[in-house]
Amino acid sequence: MKQSLQLKISQQLTMTPQLQQAIRLLQLSTLDLQSEIQEALDSNPMLEVTEESAPSSESNEENTTANNTETSANTETSDDPPGTQDNVKASDSNEATSEETATLDSEWSEEHIPTELAVDTNWDDIYQASSSGPSSRSEGDDIDFDSRRTTSETLQDHLSWQLNLTPMSPEDTEIAENIIDAIDSNGMLSMSIEEIHTDLAEVFAKHDQELEFDEVIAVLHRIQQFDPPGVASRDIRECLLIQLKQYDQSTPGFSNAKTLIENFLPLLGNRDFKLLMRRLRIKEPELQEAIKIIQSLNPRPGEHIGSDSTEYVVPDVFVAKIEDRWTVNLNPDIAPKIRINTDYASLVKRADSSTDNAFLRDNLQEARWFLKSLQSRNETLLKVATCIVERQQGFLDNGPESMKPMVLHDVAEMVEMHESTISRVTTQKYMHTPQGIFELKYFFSSHVATESGGECSSTAIRAIIRKLVAAENTRKPLSDSKITVLLEGQGIKVARRTIAKYRESLSIPPSNERKRLV
Repeated sequence: MKQSLQLKISQQLTMTPQLQQAIRLLQLSTLDLQSEIQEALDSNPMLEVTEESAPSSESNEENTTANNTETSANTETSDDPPGTQDNVKASDSNEATSEETATLDSEWSEEHIPTELAVDTNWDDIYQASSSGPSSRSEGDDIDFDSRRTTSETLQDHLSWQLNLTPMSPEDTEIAENIIDAIDSNGMLSMSIEEIHTDLAEVFAKHDQELEFDEVIAVLHRIQQFDPPGVASRDIRECLLIQLKQYDQSTPGFSNAKTLIENFLPLLGNRDFKLLMRRLRIKEPELQEAIKIIQSLNPRPGEHIGSDSTEYVVPDVFVAKIEDRWTVNLNPDIAPKIRINTDYASLVKRADSSTDNAFLRDNLQEARWFLKSLQSRNETLLKVATCIVERQQGFLDNGPESMKPMVLHDVAEMVEMHESTISRVTTQKYMHTPQGIFELKYFFSSHVATESGGECSSTAIRAIIRKLVAAENTRKPLSDSKITVLLEGQGIKVARRTIAKYRESLSIPPSNERKRLV
């Protein structure tokens, strides 16, 4: 192959650092955004937090972030069906675009920042949504001070603390430590007691000591007396019997409950109440007393030991109905209000080429772009939230059963953005409504056809299934086939396997597991 030089004219899209910053801020969650803003305040001397008591002036209007801008969208209630664009009126956001002082304006006239910062893209693989925090943070940084100060106690720590308070011989203490190490997070033994004895016997043999199996059993029974009750059990039956010992034997239903656990636990799991009454030779009220005692026991005694990380949800958008109008407002408390420090900005001299002046000039421009990116993020978030409220007025008025089918493409067409941008905006962003707090993605769902030729949202079908199950006769729960028939009676065509999928997504057990005596 002969090598040659050729000239070609081609076009390619190049993302500027400013556009990358705008897209990254757009996909951050509220907590990640607060961390990003705090990092910008720490690294850029041009940025400062706006004092609430400080009076606003025209020279500072450009520097205030979009969080200072009151943005709202009002939805007017009318006789038209909900979802029409006339019912939602977005109020103009007060863009902080007034000029700074005359000196700064003349010095920076060539540095043009567009009025509308583009954050829309038409591909999905630029950035991936993540809850791990700002990507600009280095791996070595650790600003999670709460996690560093907090000490979490595991189940093993809780049991070891009790072991230290229990008088035991050194040999028994070593056996107890091995048993505690074999306990899983639910409080049950993860390996058989025979395996524990075999491993310990080899260790004891190296010290010319013999370990009897009964010694391991004796230590096991000692640990089973620790808190929480039922810990270190070998199976569910033993776990429940240990907890049952805490009850007074004169408690109504105690003897029947013990017999159920010892001999008929599989039948109780299958809810074969008629066969249980025949086997125990008791009547229904007596069986109810026994089952009530068993239901008070915990088959996973160790699950409440240890602290799980708690994730707090901070709504980004508030929706309220004021004078028959649905009003959409951004949460003003999701991020600190920041602006450019005019005293530092006035030190910038255009003609000076010193290192200090170049440092101030670069930080001033970065601060302006950062504030513009924040404003663009909030405007995009408000625009998308307004479209969602416009389409889902039925949900806001009547609940999940009135949810309309909606996909990302529907909102993308209304706001004239790409679906990938809508996906970023709605990920880890939450809306506070009279129905509760929901992630923006909750309002997007597929649809199924109805007999009248219309469409019904899958979210609405789930709400109907939950309502039907809540009102069912517990003695004869509704099967998936029966729910399918009931939905067909409402004009909704859904296959039985689809009902089963929706029911499982709602964590509703099948009909045979929902059967109750009362």
